[in-house]
Amino acid sequence: MRRRILELLADGEQTSGAVGAVIQAEFGISQPAVSQHLRVLRETGFASVRAEGTRRLYAVEAAPLREVDTWLERFRGFWEQRLDALGTELARGKRERRTRDGGTDSGKEHR
Repeated sequence: MRRRILELLADGEQTSGAVGAVIQAEFGISQPAVSQHLRVLRETGFASVRAEGTRRLYAVEAAPLREVDTWLERFRGFWEQRLDALGTELARGKRERRTRDGGTDSGKEHR
């Protein structure tokens, strides 16, 4: 749920009411529960809030996300290899379909 809130805030500043409406609709929780999640994000530095009249505008804070990204760097190899292999298999399948359907990729017949 907090990841979803950060996704909403990544699009730009949002009022607590706007965030609450989306989160309530998607997760079926109360506005006070949404406010609690916003408070945790604010207290941990992932979000900031500023008052504008009677509205409270929330925004995502990039610094802690950069720290997470740096920490995740050591693990990227686990999924990047798999994604590269998937890309290779998808390209191979596409070539085979073109060859089978009458086009040729390199002028050679498909066996």
